[in-house]
Amino acid sequence: MFLTLQHDDKRPIYQQITDGIKDLIVRGELREGMTLPSVRQVAGDLGVNLNTVAVAYRQLQDEGFVTVRHGAGAAITSRSPHPIEQAELYKPLRTALTELVLSGLTGREIVETVREQLALLQQKGGTR
Repeated sequence: MFLTLQHDDKRPIYQQITDGIKDLIVRGELREGMTLPSVRQVAGDLGVNLNTVAVAYRQLQDEGFVTVRHGAGAAITSRSPHPIEQAELYKPLRTALTELVLSGLTGREIVETVREQLALLQQKGGTR
């Protein structure tokens, strides 16, 4: 599993880990049934506190992306996490779109940017 942290990123480290694992799931690099590295291993590889990785794994479990079994580790579950209300899913998108509009981009530029980012996200082995 390949994750990198961005020290200039405003998101907390646990959120970067969570988002990175979700990105790997979307790109097909982590598939249903695959076991994630141990909390200890990820913490050591990334140079972060064990609790930070544990929080990320717990969030992934709460969102239905992994199943954590004590002693057996965390495994990727079905790509269909527990249903979340559509309004909740759109909140971060709306925030991002608001930021793009406020930065001066036109609707056409925003749509093209979204298409490009979606294509990158769907590329197997692509980068964010």
